[in-house]
Amino acid sequence: MSSEKENIVTEKWVNLEDIAEYLSVSKDTVRTWMREGKLPVNKAGKRYKFKISEVDEWVRKGKIKD
Repeated sequence: MSSEKENIVTEKWVNLEDIAEYLSVSKDTVRTWMREGKLPVNKAGKRYKFKISEVDEWVRKGKIKD
């Protein structure tokens, strides 16, 4: 019998370059969305990190058009 801890999958954080490639947009577009507070992003020190699941949800909700 497996415990709940074994069933939890830790999602990997990705950087700005990765999310731009994932969304097929330029890094400048990602920076603009971040500056406007549109794109879900977390800051770790001086670096910005993204979770694919959060970005996917943002796209599904149609927020990419805002």
